[in-house]
Amino acid sequence: MQYRYYIVSFLLFVVANSFSQSTQLDSGLFKLSGEVRAGNTGKPIAGVNVSTDAGAYTTTNAFGTFVINARIGEELIFSGADIVTVRHRITSKEEVILEVVDYDEDRSGRGMSSQEEYQRYLDSAQYYKKKDIEKSLDFIAKSIASPTISPTKSQLNTSLTLLGEVYLYHQQYDLAVANLQDALKAKKTIKSALLLSEALVLATDYKAALTELKKLEKIKRMVPYQHIAYLELQADAHKGLGDTRKALEFYEESLRVAEQNQVSPKVTDLTSKIADAYAAKDRKIEAEGYYNNSLKLSKQQAPQRAIQENEKVADFYNKSNRFTDEIQLRKESLNQLNALPKKRVAKEKNAAASDSITRQRINYKIANAYIAQDKLEEAIPYLQKSIVEADSEDDLIVQKDATRKLSEVYEYKGDFSKAYQTYQSYVTLVDTLYIRKEQELSRLSRLNRDIVNKQNRISSLEQERELAQSKYNLALTEQQLFQTRTNWQKWLIYSLVAGLALLGLIAFLYYRSNEKQKLANNLLALKSLRTQMNPHFIFNALNSVNNYIAKSDERSANRYLSDFSKLMRTVLENSEEDFIPFAKELELLQLYVKLEHARFPDKFDYDIVIGEEVVINQFEIPPMLIQPYVENAVWHGLRYKKEKGFLRIEIQQPSQDELEVTILDNGIGRKQSAMLKTQHQKKQKSKGMGNIKKRVAILNDMYKNKVDVTVANLYDDETGTKVILRLKKD
Repeated sequence: MQYRYYIVSFLLFVVANSFSQSTQLDSGLFKLSGEVRAGNTGKPIAGVNVSTDAGAYTTTNAFGTFVINARIGEELIFSGADIVTVRHRITSKEEVILEVVDYDEDRSGRGMSSQEEYQRYLDSAQYYKKKDIEKSLDFIAKSIASPTISPTKSQLNTSLTLLGEVYLYHQQYDLAVANLQDALKAKKTIKSALLLSEALVLATDYKAALTELKKLEKIKRMVPYQHIAYLELQADAHKGLGDTRKALEFYEESLRVAEQNQVSPKVTDLTSKIADAYAAKDRKIEAEGYYNNSLKLSKQQAPQRAIQENEKVADFYNKSNRFTDEIQLRKESLNQLNALPKKRVAKEKNAAASDSITRQRINYKIANAYIAQDKLEEAIPYLQKSIVEADSEDDLIVQKDATRKLSEVYEYKGDFSKAYQTYQSYVTLVDTLYIRKEQELSRLSRLNRDIVNKQNRISSLEQERELAQSKYNLALTEQQLFQTRTNWQKWLIYSLVAGLALLGLIAFLYYRSNEKQKLANNLLALKSLRTQMNPHFIFNALNSVNNYIAKSDERSANRYLSDFSKLMRTVLENSEEDFIPFAKELELLQLYVKLEHARFPDKFDYDIVIGEEVVINQFEIPPMLIQPYVENAVWHGLRYKKEKGFLRIEIQQPSQDELEVTILDNGIGRKQSAMLKTQHQKKQKSKGMGNIKKRVAILNDMYKNKVDVTVANLYDDETGTKVILRLKKD
């Protein structure tokens, strides 16, 4: 076995050296800028194809300029419909200026101004692609339906492809797929097909991605970077379907093409992906060999790429319990990250990534590696650094996790005072993060609505463009028909009727789409609201358990904790349902009142009365609909009452199709409760009652007044509260 290990290690070493030598040839890669203009007037020429014999490709923008990756000694090729193909050998890094002699602007495009306008819209959309999705979408819409632009099929494909790229960057994969499919309908191009396959892979629709890629099998004119992307996407799709053997075959073939064409960034990426595939199959020796190669290759590229690869390999070491190697690699990442300019680091922070590489996150992972080795003293400074840096970067998630972990470390060390203080900070961070998440959900909801509206506008503009083109063709037909035979007018009438029918169909589809979107928004809002439960009840319940433990009342603590866990499990089971049987809601309500009575036994007694006429199994109710009113009765009525009060819940069935739930308490009443509130409480509305009002409003909107709630004083002196909730069966 030892000899076999040495042979494998030697082979991996040879492969690593070959990779290193092949990528050293890429050290001469640089960005070459240039300009193409008319020799007689000096005006810029847009849309000229610029490529190198190594496979790099771009086009000149509306100002006639371009930037392309090249090396000294390569051949630069200029081509286009209105110019003769020109080849130029690159001898230096200086700017290349191509002047087209006797350039005929009239022949090259009457309508050159509209072409320039179209190109400027696309350039602007590309500029805002990563900065402002709404502006980018606006410019794409203008490129499709500006009054002065009548886009060709090729231009329509270009606009819709760019639209798909924008949605891909912002992780709106379903919209990206839809627009890239439209782009291919306008004109089939390799770029659009590859982007569509990429979108399908990212949307985890691997079979559809393979179907699209199969259509590209017979194409022979792919440039190297397209061929590499095609093979890589094949591998990604097979990996997603669990076929690691095929995935490795395609990854290795893609790597061979990348090495052959000296595309060094892809060599690094593909080497890393091959390592990922081996690691997923628990073939650690092969995975480590490729990871070592990817680390060496990444060091020859931008610092951010090297840091990214360091962290990926460190994660591999972590899963393999090689914590010393992990710590060493993460410390190297920290040094590289500290060497980057601060502005650049901030830019990386804003990039769309689920696990962004930041100082605070790396420090947190280093601390976890030390903890895994029981080196608590070494872990504490890194946790403290992570907390401070996360606080300065406003990274609440890492700050919360690091604070919780630090509290646990202090507890393991026996320093309970620091553990308690740190845990209090953790609780504060959880509350803050809870509020931040609510705000983030609201912001994302607004952004999604804006994106959908703009996508609908783009679709409408495209339909209007097609309709305008149809009207123009129809006018020409009418003129020809009028000059030949009058009986052709019948066909005109049929065309008009068809156009009106099309408009009616479009209007109907648009209305139905809006109704579906409204329903989807309502369901999303209901799901969001019903998954929220007052965190203060959870913390207070845990404090109650803590009090029982402090009093050495183990039996009460176990009983309370058992009821509490049963309540939490019931809430989680019901959280995904719009409606649940009333029996389940009643069970949840009984558990909740039992727990609250256990916490305040000297404040109130309670009784739950179910009328003999009630047929519980015939009714369904939205989950957690009654609990907030009971919680209000306990916390704002009975808790402040000097003498012992009562809580009574009555369930009656006035008619066959209606259920009535009455909640009675003889607490201090709503008026006195409002007077007792602190200034902070007055500024904040009750989240429970706010959520329940929103839910009732949404349910009544969706199901036509299914739920009715009335709240009144129980007694004439404005003490006590009476809540009546009526629920209709259908």
